[in-house]
Amino acid sequence: MSLAERFAGLTTPYLADACVRAGVSVRCAPSTLQAVTPGSRVLGRALAARHAGSVDVFLEAIDSAQLGDVLVADNGGRLDESCVGDLLAQEAASAGLAGIVIWGLHRDTADIAAIDIPLFSLGSIPTGPLSVSKRPTGALESARVGEWVISASDLVAGDEDGLLFLPHDRADELFSLAETIRDTERRQADRIRA
Repeated sequence: MSLAERFAGLTTPYLADACVRAGVSVRCAPSTLQAVTPGSRVLGRALAARHAGSVDVFLEAIDSAQLGDVLVADNGGRLDESCVGDLLAQEAASAGLAGIVIWGLHRDTADIAAIDIPLFSLGSIPTGPLSVSKRPTGALESARVGEWVISASDLVAGDEDGLLFLPHDRADELFSLAETIRDTERRQADRIRA
């Protein structure tokens, strides 16, 4: 069974508890980073890109993406401009990405909701990029989300409780632990109800 199929029966809280149990850093996105469409779920390998005023860096990342990747767009947590709109969301959906996470803002909310790609951001604002600066070195190698630096070695998991970044090389172990925790808690809930 694939990780995506296994995630359908899990939540980020179970995965966070699994991290604690396995001695893995619990790397959650700040709680202010929320899904545009309530109930959205996303799971996939992180596809990092740091914004410098032009969406070209995101398009370049999408061109190199694998099916099911999650674009992690780092706009420095800015709250005065958006860096992703409906056209980029459509590009990501058409390329087979599993979702988009923005450390910053988006725009074109209604159009993005219609595209039906899970998108998590700090909120929306009408304005797009306000300036263009030189692309930083390594702009396609890592992205920051809150205090965490995310790269292709990470898996992005998101649901109604928020976003969690997991080390890809320990995913199977963490998912197995999360499934054990889930099953134990379900048995405890059944006993409580009884």
